[in-house]
Order: sequence, then structure tokens, then C-alpha cells
Amino acid sequence: MTLNNEKQKINDQLGNPIVIGIVVIWRVVNTAKAVFNVDNYTEFLSIQTDAALRNIVRVYPYDVSNEDNEKSLRGSSQEVADKLKTEIQANVEVAGLEILEARITHLAYAPEIASVMLQRQQASAIIDARQMIVEGAVGMVEMALAKLNENDIVHLDEERKAAMVSNLLVVLCGNKDAQPIVNSGSLY
Repeated sequence: MTLNNEKQKINDQLGNPIVIGIVVIWRVVNTAKAVFNVDNYTEFLSIQTDAALRNIVRVYPYDVSNEDNEKSLRGSSQEVADKLKTEIQANVEVAGLEILEARITHLAYAPEIASVMLQRQQASAIIDARQMIVEGAVGMVEMALAKLNENDIVHLDEERKAAMVSNLLVVLCGNKDAQPIVNSGSLY
């Protein structure tokens, strides 16, 4: 049988309110326990599922940044599902029920913080992209300086080298296309 509990609002590990739904696939394996140990085993399963869901959700954050190796509700769905199944099974053993599968069916930030959390995710993505651009630009500048020295194309003093590095980084890291400037004077 399948139990599809109502979505509920729970705070994650960081205290952020999230809306989460769960589906549980189960069966009765001991009819005597199911009939005599609880009044209504379906209702009992629903209550135990909600309790297990609250316990597990409080242990994980909704999401974590990419460089962290932390587990999260969004990124560790199989681990979360396994823990849910184990906890629900332990809670419903007395009712003679077997949990075959427990999965999160809905996961979202609560409406009151959803837009702010979206902005936070977007800001994090922009920072990650900028970091990648800067790392690439620095590598390209290092390569350019090495090639100039290797091929003995031009000899630059430290001041000229610094100016070149600055110009290259501006061009490589900028949001707009480079605008060429013609220098009609001497290099020195």
C-alpha cells in the first residue's frame, strides 16, 4: 500500500522553514499486531511517518554550497530516504508493518522565505562564477608572461609588468568587451 502524507512545514538544520512531502510504500506483515496492538494501523503509520520526517529533516540543511562535503536534504536524497525508511520501520514494528520504501516527494523553501533564498542561491552562483573567471584569468596572465619571457619578445621592468598584468586582468575579468586604445607615443 502507499501512504502519501500531506505536505508539512518543518525547520531544517539551519532553522529555515521548508515545505516537505513524503510517500511511504508499506505492507502489513503481521495481521495480529496490526489489529490488536494499535487502533488504526493506517493512522498510526501516518503519525509515525510525520514524526520520523520531522526528526530527520532537523538533522540536515536544505542545501549546502558545492565545496562543502556536507549532506543536505536536496543533495543527499538517497541517504535521507534510507534514514527515513529505517526510522519509520523502527516506529511501526509494533503494528506489524513493513516499510518497503520512503521517499521525499516535495521539497521547497516555505513561501515566506522562498524569494530571499532564491536571491541567496543566485548570489552564491554569481560568486562561484566570478571566482572561476578570476582563477582562469590569473592562469592566462601567468601564461602570457611566461611566453613573453620564454620567447624573448619584450623585456619588461616590474612597473611595466604590473601595468600589463593589471590591463590583462581588467580585460579578462570585465563584464564588457575590451575597448582598444591606440598609443601613438613611445613605450617608455
